[in-house]
Order: sequence, then structure tokens, then C-alpha cells
Amino acid sequence: MLIRCGYDIEFSTENRTAMMAMLSLHPSRHQDLRTPQRLIAAPDIPLYQFEDGFGNVATRLTIPPGNVRLSCDFVIEDSGDPDQRSPSGPQMPVEELPDAVMPFLLGSRYCETDRLMDVAWAQFGHLASARERVEAIVGFVHHHIEFGYQHARADKTAWNGYQERKGVCRDFAHLAITLCRCMNIPARYCTGYLGDIGVPPVDAPMDFSAWFDVYIDGAWYTHDARHNRPRIGRILMARGRDATDVALTTAFGPANLVRFQVHTQEVTALD
Repeated sequence: MLIRCGYDIEFSTENRTAMMAMLSLHPSRHQDLRTPQRLIAAPDIPLYQFEDGFGNVATRLTIPPGNVRLSCDFVIEDSGDPDQRSPSGPQMPVEELPDAVMPFLLGSRYCETDRLMDVAWAQFGHLASARERVEAIVGFVHHHIEFGYQHARADKTAWNGYQERKGVCRDFAHLAITLCRCMNIPARYCTGYLGDIGVPPVDAPMDFSAWFDVYIDGAWYTHDARHNRPRIGRILMARGRDATDVALTTAFGPANLVRFQVHTQEVTALD
């Protein structure tokens, strides 16, 4: 299947302001592109890309006083396969986990494992396999948090989401990630495109989405606590420990968001 993705984002600032953006596709999806993926800035300002410590493509730029518009539009091919269910079996002991996944067991800015450790073991400690635990966690978070864009807050952590029981997709992901880590299951935060493909359309503006991966039996598997069902058409942009590592934009000074549009839809042919 072919999916057209992109965004149109605009900032205003009174002063020259440095910015880092995480708006590019993850390198693992580059081979699936069917049209070029180019970040376009208006006015035309220098853009510099680099690979961060998690293997994501980040962009550095400096916004001049006034407005800057960042946009992109591309077509990508996707298998159309739903998220794959992880295998069943005994959970891998921590001492056998690869070194590279160990950071995804630790607490992080938005994932306070120390605060939720007792909650996790009380709720999920009786389950035998990693798959059972993860699927139980996803179901719990899905029903525990009420979704609503009006509940979004930049400083909301997993503990806040657990207590307030309201949030957006990143809050679902943060709470599920934290509970998985408490159960010694490595979990990482993911962000990207997820359109209303294969599901009834939602009457709301399109946005980027957040989900998470868990490491089970030697591989990473995708889960989504907000939707609580396998989905098709996920297009990964970036992944890290939590939203801190994959913030869409980080401004190193005052910058006001004045436009934010995202599009993701299935298409039948290249334009």
C-alpha cells in the first residue's frame, strides 16, 4: 500500500533562535520511500542533519526573527501488515538481556519507575510470560486513561497520567512504558505517522502519534495503549527513552507555534 505523509508547521519568534527538529523518517524506513522526503524551510535557511544517539535523524536550524515555516510531503510504501504479536514463553532474565537494551529498563524524565514499581508488581506480577504482562499492561492503560486533546500537558509524566487518568497518546505510551520497565521488560518510546487507515475515520485534526516497542525473546514488538489493537500503516520517525529524546521540535529560546498541520492517508498511485 502507498501512504502520503507530511506536515506544515510554522513558528514565530522575535529573536534569532536555535532549534532542533525530529521531523524526518527513521532510517529504517528510508528504503520504503517512493518520492523524495525533503524538509523545506521558508524562508530558505540552512538546515543541518545528524544522527543522534538513538539512531534517529535530527535537524538543526536557526530561526531568524519573524516566522519560519517547515513543511514536507512524501509517499512511502508500507506492507499493510498489522502490528505483530510477540511470542509467548518465559520472560528473559535481566542478566541475559543485551547491553544495548539496558537503558530501556531504567527510569527516565517522563517514566518514573520508582513511583510505579509497587503498582506494577501488584497488578501484573502474577502473570508468567512477558507477552501476558505486556498485553495486560496495554489493556490496563487503555482503560485507565481517558483520551482527549484538551488533557495534553507538556510536563505530564507517567505518574501524573496514572493519577489524573486523562491524557493524549504520549501519556498512554509513557504509562505503559513505565509499567513494562517496572516488570523488567525493556520498553522504548516511538513517534511517527498513524493515519485512520483500516479503521473508521476520527473526526479530529490529524496529528503525529506515539506508541511503544517492547523487547521480548530477542526482538522488538510494537504496542499501542491508546488504541489497544493491532494497526496498519505506522510510519516511524524516531524512538528513544521517552518524549524527551524524540520531541518534534526543541527551541532554545522563545518560539511560538502558529501553525500545525499533519496529513497521513492511503493513496492509490504516485502523483
